[in-house]
Amino acid sequence: MLSVIIPAYNEEQMIPRTASVIGGILNDAGIDHELLFINDGSKDATWSEIEKASRKYDDVRGVSFSRNFGKESAIFAGIAEAKGDCCVVIDCDLQHPPEKIVEMYRLWEQGYEIVEGVKTSRGRESGLHKFAAKSFYDIMSSSVGFDMSRASDFKLLDRKAMNVLLNMNEKNAFFRALSSWIGFKSCEVEYDVREREAGTSKWSTRALVKYALINITSFTSAPMQLVTILGIIVFIVGLATSVEALVRFIQGTAREGFTTVIILQCFTGSFIMIGLGIIGFYISKIYDEVKGRPKYIIDKTV
Repeated sequence: MLSVIIPAYNEEQMIPRTASVIGGILNDAGIDHELLFINDGSKDATWSEIEKASRKYDDVRGVSFSRNFGKESAIFAGIAEAKGDCCVVIDCDLQHPPEKIVEMYRLWEQGYEIVEGVKTSRGRESGLHKFAAKSFYDIMSSSVGFDMSRASDFKLLDRKAMNVLLNMNEKNAFFRALSSWIGFKSCEVEYDVREREAGTSKWSTRALVKYALINITSFTSAPMQLVTILGIIVFIVGLATSVEALVRFIQGTAREGFTTVIILQCFTGSFIMIGLGIIGFYISKIYDEVKGRPKYIIDKTV
């Protein structure tokens, strides 16, 4: 059986459409399946719509969080609750083309254990958003050692891969990278990102920045190396300035005042604060992990 995991946050307009479209496609393809909606603490009528869909369609199940825990938590909750021999993670807004699920499933039947959905285009986005996304994926790609420039959450996982992910106890887990990092026999399916059919995107600029920071620091220690780089820069600037000051002193042309000292203090102070900020962020992530709180809390199911 195939489990289709569908995280949903304030998607009351899309639940009926998504259940109908995905269920219809899989029924036409003769694929035994379940549609598992994960309500991530929505503030609208998303849960009511999931309950209605579960009464209307035998293949629909629902899980509701006690509050908003984030998309990553919703995905891992779906993997934990899924009953299928494999699962597909897909967005509720249908920007991931649901007909590609059939193609992924056929590849799984051929023996592939992970089928990655990769973007041929990112759809309509602002220039700033595209630049930010490219920068984020460049950092991730260089850190993890494989190309993530076209990566997405839209992918199929075999039960073996699902169990491996569930055995990882990281609270701040980055599903998009971890599902590629674990290995196994994999292949890719290309798709174009579609326009949202109803509602609006739930990702604000602030939310995207927070999402990027959390996932970069949870998956790689690369930003920590920035502290070392800044230290080297300060050392080189300080060394050059010291040599200049020493030469001027020997020549008897030393400048009066504290301009050089002030500049060095500003540089040094700024880099130290940046370094402490990065270290502090990592310590806060360690603190979160040590507390051992669950990724999510389930309030009710249907």
